[in-house]
Amino acid sequence: MSATRKGKMVVISGPSGSGKSTICKRLLEDPRIVFSVSATTRKMRPGEVDGRDYHFITPEDFRQRVKQGAFIEHAEVFGNMYGTLRAPMEKALSEGKIYLLEIDVQGALQLKALGEPGVYVFIAPPSLEELRRRLSRRGTEAPDVLERRLHKADDECREQTKYDHVVTNDDLDRSVREVRQLIGLDSAGVR
Repeated sequence: MSATRKGKMVVISGPSGSGKSTICKRLLEDPRIVFSVSATTRKMRPGEVDGRDYHFITPEDFRQRVKQGAFIEHAEVFGNMYGTLRAPMEKALSEGKIYLLEIDVQGALQLKALGEPGVYVFIAPPSLEELRRRLSRRGTEAPDVLERRLHKADDECREQTKYDHVVTNDDLDRSVREVRQLIGLDSAGVR
């Protein structure tokens, strides 16, 4: 499969609240980048759109697709299943695009362990205290869920040494510039 690749896969991950989604949104301003829309069994949140934010599917459909080999990776996170669909990635890479995956640490390390070629970037928070502030400001988590996320974030930060690059997101504009450089995009936009 990798012999037919003209593009490259870029994997962005890090703890919830690290800013990886915001960085990915900024990267998507470049037309050379195609965003991977993950499939999930979790319920849609207010403002989310099926097919844009996630492909929202039933647990039964998800399990069936796993059996069919439709995912390049999949994992269970906080009781919900998430996965990266194979077909859209292969299409983007064959067209010479950068295929951007924003996935959790478990999924990223699964891809890396499978030898999936790409650039693996870990987005780290400046500190766990700052991460707590960011997650608390969201106001979307119950206190017990927030504590689970912080515990998981601490575990995930220990895995950053397994990535090709680590970007500490203490300044959004600088972090975006740094990621753009790491994945081979010039800072002026389209080449």
